[in-house]
Amino acid sequence: MTGTTLVLRYGAFAVVAVLCNLAVQRLVLWGSADVSGLHFTLALGAGTLAGLVVKYVLDKRWIFDDRSTGLRAHSTRFTLYAAMGLITTAIFWATETAFWLIWGTTLARELGAILGLTVGYVTKYMLDRRFVFTSGDAA
Repeated sequence: MTGTTLVLRYGAFAVVAVLCNLAVQRLVLWGSADVSGLHFTLALGAGTLAGLVVKYVLDKRWIFDDRSTGLRAHSTRFTLYAAMGLITTAIFWATETAFWLIWGTTLARELGAILGLTVGYVTKYMLDRRFVFTSGDAA
């Protein structure tokens, strides 16, 4: 795969995962006039999990060309993939939370999420390439 194709795919998949993440957050927060810290945390966690699963499925096949099958292979890879995401999730959560606490609006929260997820996904690609998907043909 060419470098351009890799960047375009990875970017497109990141956008899909971000949109999925934010859609799930909106569903969790839907109808809430006043968002409590607990409600915000539940939305953040549910969105993160949804985005993680979507991104894993897309990255595994279309970025890292990992064609392994079976429960054992998937569970091992997904566990490593999720573990690599802990640091990047902290970047995302901290950025989104800071924007929400500073400006207190949905737009600011979502801009913080997009910024945090962008930085996180770039970092995550490097970690995944080095530690998770070690036998694919990703650039």
